Amino acid sequence: MQTLTVDLGDRSYPIHIGPGLLDRADLVVPHLAQKRVMVVTNTTVAPLYLARLTATLEAAGIAVANVVLPDGEAYKNWETLNLIFDALLAGRAERKTTLIALGGGVIGDMTGFAAACYQRGVPFVQIPTTLLSQVDSSVGGKTGINHPLGKNMIGAFYQPRVVLADTGTLKTLPPRELSAGLAEVIKYGLIWDADFLAWLDANMAKLRALDPAAIAHAVYRSCEIKAQVVAADEREGGLRAILNLGHTFGHAIETGMGYGTWLHGEAVAAGMVLAAATSQRLGWLSEADVARTRTIVRAAGLPDAAPTLPFDTWFEYMGHDKKVEGGKLRFVLLKKLGEAVITGDVPEAILREVLPR
Repeated sequence: MQTLTVDLGDRSYPIHIGPGLLDRADLVVPHLAQKRVMVVTNTTVAPLYLARLTATLEAAGIAVANVVLPDGEAYKNWETLNLIFDALLAGRAERKTTLIALGGGVIGDMTGFAAACYQRGVPFVQIPTTLLSQVDSSVGGKTGINHPLGKNMIGAFYQPRVVLADTGTLKTLPPRELSAGLAEVIKYGLIWDADFLAWLDANMAKLRALDPAAIAHAVYRSCEIKAQVVAADEREGGLRAILNLGHTFGHAIETGMGYGTWLHGEAVAAGMVLAAATSQRLGWLSEADVARTRTIVRAAGLPDAAPTLPFDTWFEYMGHDKKVEGGKLRFVLLKKLGEAVITGDVPEAILREVLPR
């Protein structure tokens, strides 16, 4: 097991990474405000891991209730969120009852948002079971739900007490979901660490084969980068926005195509290629850099081309992006591979060249 800390003063918390952590009650119990939890999971994860986690906690004297939600991005909405509140209220959950998110990014985001809202804030724990959630969404305290007009537009910054990334759970991931997680791993190389990007170039086949050492390094380095960025800018006042490379384009793809049609990581992958192409047209990247970005995205089993959408549709959904400032679109682009920049100075003519329509 490896451990990192997200340094947020008195709200700092550990990220534990390694196999077999679902059996480690000692990593969870010290972070519980009372010996009572509500596990939030979904119909896919529950048959795989709910009984195991419940047995681990009950053996440590913890009273465990659960709520099982429908699976998928299409259910990341108010109606499904209310199922969590229904269970909490019906079970007379208290302000010190801890919510535990057991699942991928959708479960983590909704559980965290429910925890931020229920009785104006209860503790929560992240136990991510997908690669995407282990390397990205479980860390940093972004929580929320989708709206038909925009992804993740309703939510709160609310930090977990601890993150348990059990890499053993990745063995049950479908290949498409594993690839979706690799998009966020590639992102860290593109925005922050050219050496890590080169390592990903050389080790992508091992990652897709779930080689334990390769997966451990990828998860650790991704979390390490994110923890550094979040510690410097918890509420995305500036630097943290670089973690959204590809997301302005990607969220427009997800919304425009209908939530769940493209997986989040697939949309981000195509969005990162669009960001690289935009950066190249601004004179920052070379054609070889864009080609290299496409190559590593394809090697991860991800789409390197965005779907065709009307230009007005692209602009409509990108206009709901959280980085919009003063009515002006702002993009995360690349000054070079390994260095991101946030800019609002992208001429519409360049976007018309780049966006497939």
